[in-house]
Amino acid sequence: MNRKLRMGMIGGGLDAFIGAIHRLAANMDGKIELVCGALSINEEIAIKSGKALFLNEDRIYKNYEEMLEKEAALPADQRMDFVTIVTPNFAHFAPAMKALEKGFHVVIEKPITLSLEEAKQLKAKVEETGLILCLTHTYTGYPMVKEAKDLIAKGELGKIRKVFVEYRQGWLSRLSEREGNAGAAWRTDAKKSGKSGVMGDIGTHAFNLAEYISGLQVSELCADLNVVVDGRALDDDGAVLLRFNNGASGVLMATQVAAGEENNLSIRIYGEQGGIEWQQQEPNTLLVKWYDKPMEVRRAGQGYLSAIAKQNTRTPGGHPEGYLEAFANLYRNFTQTLAARMEGGSVDASVVEFPSVNEGIRGMAFIENVVRSNESGEKWVSYTI
Repeated sequence: MNRKLRMGMIGGGLDAFIGAIHRLAANMDGKIELVCGALSINEEIAIKSGKALFLNEDRIYKNYEEMLEKEAALPADQRMDFVTIVTPNFAHFAPAMKALEKGFHVVIEKPITLSLEEAKQLKAKVEETGLILCLTHTYTGYPMVKEAKDLIAKGELGKIRKVFVEYRQGWLSRLSEREGNAGAAWRTDAKKSGKSGVMGDIGTHAFNLAEYISGLQVSELCADLNVVVDGRALDDDGAVLLRFNNGASGVLMATQVAAGEENNLSIRIYGEQGGIEWQQQEPNTLLVKWYDKPMEVRRAGQGYLSAIAKQNTRTPGGHPEGYLEAFANLYRNFTQTLAARMEGGSVDASVVEFPSVNEGIRGMAFIENVVRSNESGEKWVSYTI
């Protein structure tokens, strides 16, 4: 295209963490410009945030309804091309549905909605409109995650037998939601976060990563959820036994009360011939362990990597790439896909890809099945959507 794609944003004002992350990621390749926003449910913060980001005052909106109505009424050469939704979980569904109804493509934070039923309705609307939806499961954007996925897809490990995925945080080790921490407050409120705390917030990331890299789907699960911190309303710790559709088994652990841990997401997958190991806190390294030969250490930025890993690598080997770059890869792949669509073309989806509404459906089903299993006397439950 001979211009930047025009982005609007719902949520993500100056008092929010994730909005700034999205803006940095979207700006990284110089292909996107933020042209409008309804940046907070607090009108004063919304206006102040828009001015701080140098938006035109007539495109700083007080709420998302006003924004979507007025943007849709603008001439095609002025209105936004897509909207990014970075609100808390309970405020995902309504703006996403309205955006699609008004003809706008959508980038949305995970989990995709507050419930599985909402996610199904959103999928139906995406299919009805033919518009593009990108779900920001950030960790799928790392080049060495792509490399692991490609290695398994090519069958180099043989049939997959075992999956271990862990996501350990410690930031909710205290009752932070009652100490003025706004992020903790909504994440531990079922009306705003959903049926599960830890599994909705970070367990969905671990689940998505396990399915994404392995290429498998969970068919059954057995879950145990815990409220560790006295006085907390939602689970802050849990473990899930997994069975996959090829017969493999797995274990998923997610906790936000592992005091001293920061953002420790790790995954190990084993097949007949060997296994892989990747950690988010050392993201440029992928360990490949073989049954009958020495372990390999594969590194980002090297010429021997797969095409999909190279597509998502930004710097030469030895230059650290991290969370922001992984996030930016989602935006780059989304915008390449959208730009090609707008010009009547297409991209090679085998290397230019990103999570969609389908991953959103599976993530919401994961949360609901985990809660159902936890509440069941039988424990093992069939995975239903």
